[in-house]
Amino acid sequence: MSEIDDFRASAYSLVTTPHLSYRQRLHQLAILAEEALPYPPMSKAAEAAMVSGLVSDLAEGPAPYRPRYLLPDYAVALRQGSDYLELEPATGLEDAITNLEILYHNVPSITSYPVYLGDLDSLLLPHADGWDDARLDAVLTRFWRFLDRTIPDAFSHANIGPVDNPVARSVLRVDAALSQVVPNLTLKYDPETTGDGLIALAARSITKVNKPHIANHPMIAADFPEGYGVVSCYNTLPLGGGSHTLVRLDLDQSARRADGDIDRYLSEILPGHAALVFEVLEARIRFLVEESGFYDHHFLVKEGLLHADRFTAMFGIFGLAEGVNRLLGGRGRYGHDAEANAVADSIIDTLTTLVDQREMPHCRQGRATLHAQSGIGTDVGVTAGARIPIGEEPEVIDHVNAVSTHHARFTSGISDIFALESSARANPRAIVDVTKGAFAAGMREMTFNIEGCDLVRVTGYMVRLSDIEKWRREGSRVASTVLGAQSVDNWGLLGRRPRVISHEHDPRPGR
Repeated sequence: MSEIDDFRASAYSLVTTPHLSYRQRLHQLAILAEEALPYPPMSKAAEAAMVSGLVSDLAEGPAPYRPRYLLPDYAVALRQGSDYLELEPATGLEDAITNLEILYHNVPSITSYPVYLGDLDSLLLPHADGWDDARLDAVLTRFWRFLDRTIPDAFSHANIGPVDNPVARSVLRVDAALSQVVPNLTLKYDPETTGDGLIALAARSITKVNKPHIANHPMIAADFPEGYGVVSCYNTLPLGGGSHTLVRLDLDQSARRADGDIDRYLSEILPGHAALVFEVLEARIRFLVEESGFYDHHFLVKEGLLHADRFTAMFGIFGLAEGVNRLLGGRGRYGHDAEANAVADSIIDTLTTLVDQREMPHCRQGRATLHAQSGIGTDVGVTAGARIPIGEEPEVIDHVNAVSTHHARFTSGISDIFALESSARANPRAIVDVTKGAFAAGMREMTFNIEGCDLVRVTGYMVRLSDIEKWRREGSRVASTVLGAQSVDNWGLLGRRPRVISHEHDPRPGR
């Protein structure tokens, strides 16, 4: 069969698959067309690394024509309007929400939906003067339903905080009440400005819907003085910019080449594999910036919502646990033994140095950023990012102390999921205490899954377990449900060991 016959057969299969909606078929057909394009030129070694899976671009397509992640500064459009979209500046809360809804429809990303919905409390608060809680909840309920029904993609992400305010509180109330997959939600927490009231409300919401995720605002803000957003699977990126691309290195495959020689791995093999990632990153960036013309013609750039010099590129890693355990040959286990954790830190230190030293074209500050990639459903037997494998997690405090040492290195994001017993619902204050202690110990972000919730966190996005069962029978309107089903099947996702936390524990060393 010829290549064109293969292409037609694949297209025919897509348009006749009963479980795919119209939009899902359209999106998959576009991906099929992208995959027919040639890859930007690179060495035979880089090509071989891509074929083997040692290096992967997470199905971005061989010829990128839009950045992977965009974080428009929506406040600019609310202030000035948009010539391209023929929008006037927002003059009230309902105006602001309508303008945002229109903007979202016109923001691209790797998924074709916006991954960043903005710091919603900061965007809407200036327009909410005089609105009481009941009116705020009513209008935000309609907004929340609009988001879930028109952006059927769990990677779409809204932020609130770090300052306590009525809109942030309304967002938490509405999100907990509706229990929707979309939007994903992060609270930016700052011990100086957030206040105990807002984080306590967030903890109560977590016990109901496993949202919001909580970000260590002082740590992340120091990396991004221009402002930042938390998007997709807890990726931290500059506001008004984003990431050109994400290319990841499989540390499990990488470590296999060392035959247990840790020194040789750190000095020769890992730098060699990192060089292949850099080569793929550069090839993709140059095509996007120099050939696709995205930054030359898109209205978000022309109208000042995006700035080309605020885009980075993400050097992703996954399989740290398996790589460490393989290097040690059974002498230790990542997350449980001091030697294993020290090897993990050495790997991350080496990668941090390599990323910091390598110049990268068309990138913010001339460098890529290190990222602990949250995995994909088809990763079988390899743990996401720098996480401890599912089912092997130690007690919560030991877990925090094992992973917190390298959180600060992952400028463009890292996440660890802490599974808790259903008893946490009776003690949401413990979630607050553990979060505060974890941030003091150096954690960048905190994420919880409470046992017994229908809405659960997979790699970083949300999925309803009931939706997975429905998808198996008849498909789902939420495009990311299929990814959640893959993760449940391939990762043993529901095998995370729920643990108890209490007021008596403090994860800060020496306490």
